[in-house]
Amino acid sequence: MESQKQFKRRFSFEFFPPKTDAGKEKLQTVRGQLAEVDPDFFSVTFGAGGSTRDRTIETVINLHKQGISTAPHLSCVGGTRQEIGELLDLYRENGVNRIVALRGDMPSGMGAAGELRYANELVSFIREHSGDTFNLEVAAYPEFHPQARTAEEDLKNFARKVEAGANSAITQYFFNPDSYFYFIDRLEKMGVTIPVVPGIMPIVNFSNLTRFSDMCGAEIPRWIRKQLEAYGDDSESIRQFGEEVVTNMCEKLLEAGAPGLHFYTLNQAEPSLSIWKNLGIGERERIPF
Repeated sequence: MESQKQFKRRFSFEFFPPKTDAGKEKLQTVRGQLAEVDPDFFSVTFGAGGSTRDRTIETVINLHKQGISTAPHLSCVGGTRQEIGELLDLYRENGVNRIVALRGDMPSGMGAAGELRYANELVSFIREHSGDTFNLEVAAYPEFHPQARTAEEDLKNFARKVEAGANSAITQYFFNPDSYFYFIDRLEKMGVTIPVVPGIMPIVNFSNLTRFSDMCGAEIPRWIRKQLEAYGDDSESIRQFGEEVVTNMCEKLLEAGAPGLHFYTLNQAEPSLSIWKNLGIGERERIPF
């Protein structure tokens, strides 16, 4: 973990683009609440093709203009170099200076993978097209990508993204901090030393958490799963237990030298803010040990 202690800490919150006018209004409220703690940036998830992509663009530009840097997720799957280049130009023209570059998942009904197949190819293309205009975030998987054939292959894939020009990384969420520590130690042995910021998922709804985790390969430790199951429909007990578990994990991560936290908000303010307040994050927390 020594390599991570050299980096200035940064804190960020992730949104998904709303589908309805009511969702847009809610996101504005959530954005305002989270802006009060002065995060380094927001990010907005991306869907390849059609209206989903357009919602991301609209959401990113609207949020960015309100005064806090907002980073779009950009997926290469299903897209052409020309389409991606035009999107990069649009973001640059609107002052966006950070992008989360991902391979992404193939949308249902889309037959071709696109001209760029992997995230490292997307990072290389962005550098070729836009130079150093954007700070490029990439994904990291402490518990390894669910489609990786081996752990070693997954680490090499991450290193390729860094070699292609990634500045920093955000991890998939996890609930076992040792997986993050081990991942960082493996990267250090490979000579890969960019900031790798832990992704944090507040625990609010057990059934939703289980569904998300099964989809993305994030492990819910047995002791956490069993306790959440025991609470049944008692949503307040689930909220309190989840807040305690995630706060304790975040404390361990920051104490060990993690260079910040990235909260998956699911367009809700209070779960992330409760953890934030428990941690007492302020300006002092942005200085590395």
